[in-house]
Amino acid sequence: MAGIARTCLRSILKFVNSTLGLVGIAMVLYGLWMSRVWQRDMQDSSFDDFDSSAAWFIYTFLSIGVTLCLITCLGHISADCSNGFFLSCYMEIIFVLLLLETALAADILLNSDWEKDLPEDPTGRFHDFREFVESNFDFFKWIGMFIILAQGFSMLLAMALRALGPSNESNYDIYDEHPPARLPLINHNLQQPPYVVGEPRFPIKNDAWNTNM
Repeated sequence: MAGIARTCLRSILKFVNSTLGLVGIAMVLYGLWMSRVWQRDMQDSSFDDFDSSAAWFIYTFLSIGVTLCLITCLGHISADCSNGFFLSCYMEIIFVLLLLETALAADILLNSDWEKDLPEDPTGRFHDFREFVESNFDFFKWIGMFIILAQGFSMLLAMALRALGPSNESNYDIYDEHPPARLPLINHNLQQPPYVVGEPRFPIKNDAWNTNM
């Protein structure tokens, strides 16, 4: 029964964890597109001495996407091996990620001048992305809620999988189906030697019969 529960938890954790991977891949692809557009605009413009480090939004977007992909890989490895150490690391990373997302959402909602805390983005990609999010606010709101729920559910599944422990039943099943051949410590059916070294204590019947004859 524990093996079935462990298999189900592994499959569900992989499926839920895949949502983070999809979000990470989407962010990486969008970041690469923004980088391509920005490089094309830089080639067409006359700002040859423009500092590439000023494109902080594009680099941050790409870094977050790559981080989500790495977290997804860690979640799949943890679900496969069901190792307590990997599951603990995965849960801690998800917990820290939830705290950062909560702090960021609280700062945006409570601080009306939150944009002033960010450095200037000369590429204009941040402004375009903000307008795109505001024009589709309901859609992105549901996406954000789904991502947070998926992260919380993944952490709960990892906790349950760690409580069950690693699977050690495969080796026992193999031994149960095909028990290894073992030799007994004492062999009771030893064969008698064909001859006896030395003089026999009792005469053999055939020799005694021949003597009488």
